[in-house]
Amino acid sequence: MSAAASDLSPPFIHDKPLAPFAADWRRSRGRLYPEPESPTRGAFQRDRDRLIHSTAFRRLAHKTQVFIPLEGDHFRTRLTHTIEVAQISRALARGLRLDEDLAEATALAHDLGHTCFGHAGEEVLDECMAAYGGFDHNAHALRIVTRLERRYAGWDGLNLCYETLEGLVKHNGPLRGPYVGRYASKEIPLEISEFDKVFPLDLELFASAEAQCAALADDIAYNAHDIDDGLRAGLFDLDDLREVAFLRALLDEVARIHPDLERVRVIHELVRRVITRFVEDAFAETARRLAALAPDSIEDIRRASAATAAFSAPMAAAQKEIKDFLFVRMYRHRKVLPVWKNAKTIVRGLFGKFFAAPDAMPEEWALTARPCDEAGRARVVSDYIAGMTDRYALAQAQKWLGTGLG
Repeated sequence: MSAAASDLSPPFIHDKPLAPFAADWRRSRGRLYPEPESPTRGAFQRDRDRLIHSTAFRRLAHKTQVFIPLEGDHFRTRLTHTIEVAQISRALARGLRLDEDLAEATALAHDLGHTCFGHAGEEVLDECMAAYGGFDHNAHALRIVTRLERRYAGWDGLNLCYETLEGLVKHNGPLRGPYVGRYASKEIPLEISEFDKVFPLDLELFASAEAQCAALADDIAYNAHDIDDGLRAGLFDLDDLREVAFLRALLDEVARIHPDLERVRVIHELVRRVITRFVEDAFAETARRLAALAPDSIEDIRRASAATAAFSAPMAAAQKEIKDFLFVRMYRHRKVLPVWKNAKTIVRGLFGKFFAAPDAMPEEWALTARPCDEAGRARVVSDYIAGMTDRYALAQAQKWLGTGLG
């Protein structure tokens, strides 16, 4: 066991240097377009700041997380979800002596490519783009930070570091090779494969431990806040959650420690326990894997035969049980499905409208689309619709289609 790995023990609070297997901005593989270093900020700090100040990041405030939050202002959006993921990512990175700025930057970037209307919008855009390479929110996020953000004088995109880009693309695992996960049954999206030719991202290798922590944080935040939002929306009740053994045990614990607690406080006590237990498990399992791997550098993390940051098998099973419950009781709830169907109709209608008549888009988009062939025009339309917030998409639907969510 390396000294670095054996040093990972509770309470995961330290004032020690970064672990030798952490990403080091001083040894970054650099940016696509070389630029001078900042005298006041590290490279990963600059990436984090560029993401926060991007247009795509601001749009997340008005993009749906799971369903259209028209009945209240307290449901999560893509922005609040991203902030929660970033907070958990930093906590995991700090406890494991990783670079917190890189973990946060990866978290801030991970949902930039999501469309209006949540996964409903993505499904329709993928269908509409089937003949032109499809649509994938992860690939679109890469497209945003490397092409669509037009702010800097010297380049398109945000010119992020290699380590941030590999985290955005590979935080859920390698995209090709023996350890491929998400893209095992389908082709790597064209945007990713084309960018990889220009700025190789080692798609067969794992991303940094920081990026892997961001992926875990995404799962933790998603499950916890969907339970909270589902209860708030009345899609299921506390007693329904007892179908999940992990949640039943937590509810029993809350009842034992705080008998006769009012419902709103029970919900909060449950949600905070969900987050805490998953975070603690992620620390323990990742420390165990680090001890077994004994990595001496970030390259050892990248070339490992399995993810280094992970949940234990029992907690992974609990996570799946929660996701299965939420899929049936929330994402496919009878109150959600009509909104889901109407949202898909809107996105499909807008794509057809703008593909047939590109000049109906704002002038900057129409100018881009006019000289394109059919595939190029389709991608411009897809980019335009994917960037829409929910309320802007609804306004466009009323203008061009004469319809709303209904």
